[in-house]
Amino acid sequence: MKETDRRVSERNPKDTKKAEVHFEVSEPAELMTFLLDKMPHKSRHNIKSYLRDKQVLVDNKAETQYNYKLRVGQSVNIKSSKAPEIQKYKGLTIIYEDQYLLVIEKQEGFLSIATEKQKLYNAYSTLSDHVKKQDPANRIFVVHRLDRETSGLMMFAKSERIQKLLQESWNETIQQRTYLAVVEGNVEYPLGTVRSYLVESKALTVYSTSNPNLGKEAITHYDTINATEFNTLLKVNLETGRKNQIRVHMKDIGHPIVGDEKYGAKTDPIGRLGLHAWVLSFVHPITDEEMYFETTVPKKFLSLF
Repeated sequence: MKETDRRVSERNPKDTKKAEVHFEVSEPAELMTFLLDKMPHKSRHNIKSYLRDKQVLVDNKAETQYNYKLRVGQSVNIKSSKAPEIQKYKGLTIIYEDQYLLVIEKQEGFLSIATEKQKLYNAYSTLSDHVKKQDPANRIFVVHRLDRETSGLMMFAKSERIQKLLQESWNETIQQRTYLAVVEGNVEYPLGTVRSYLVESKALTVYSTSNPNLGKEAITHYDTINATEFNTLLKVNLETGRKNQIRVHMKDIGHPIVGDEKYGAKTDPIGRLGLHAWVLSFVHPITDEEMYFETTVPKKFLSLF
C-alpha cells in the first residue's frame, strides 16, 4: 500500500479538519492591524479571542501578541478551533493531544520509557495512565526517545498504525528537529556540520567511525547563538536521528556538552546535561497539517550567558 493510500485509509470522514483562513503578508504591519484589515467582518474583541486561544499562527507558530510585527513573506493562518489546554504531570507537560498522537515536553532526569530498574516513573507509563482515564482500552506507542538527562519535545502515537506511519516516513514527515546545546569552551567555527558513522560498543557507549560498513550515518548541523570564554550555546539541527548523536558529535569537535561526563565533559556548571529538544515540526500523518512546537529556553542555559 502506498504511503498516501495508508494515510487516507486511516482517516475517518467525520474527523476531516475544518478549513483554515490563510493570508500572505505583502507589507510590514502589526498583527492586530493586519488581521482587522484582512477580516473586516471581525471585531477587535474577536481578534483578541483568536490570539488568546492560540488560533493565530504566524509561519505555523502560535502567536498571542497583538502588536507582533509581521514581515513581508510571512504567512498567517487562523485555526478553526482553539488550542487544547496544556496538562501537566510530574516530569512532563502535554502540550498537544488529538485522537492520533501526543506531543509532550519532558523534564531532564525523567525517563522516556521504563528500564529494568525503573518501570513506573517514566513518560510512557505516565501517558499510558493518562489515555486510559479516557478509555481503559487506550494505549500509546513510542515514536522516538530522548536521553534521560535531555529535556524537551517528544511525540507518542495513540495506535500502532500511527506509530508505523510516523516511523516509516520519518525523514519525510519531520520538517525540523532543533536542539539547544551548551558545550564546553568557545567553539572556533560558529557554523558547521559534523558527519560520521556511529557505532555502539558492548559497553553501550556510542562512538564515531569513518567506515560506513561499521556504523550508521549521522549528520549534525550547528550554529552558534551565544558564547563566552568558557561556554558556547549552540542551535543544533539533526539531519539524522541516531542514539547519542549530538553528544558524540560535540565530543568529536572538541566541545563536549556540559555535564556529559560519559562523552568527555570536564565541567557541570548548570547541574544537568546541557541538551534540550527545543523545536519539533512535522506533517501530521493523518490530517497533513503542518505542526510546529517550540519550548522556552531553559533558564539554566541562559544563566551562563
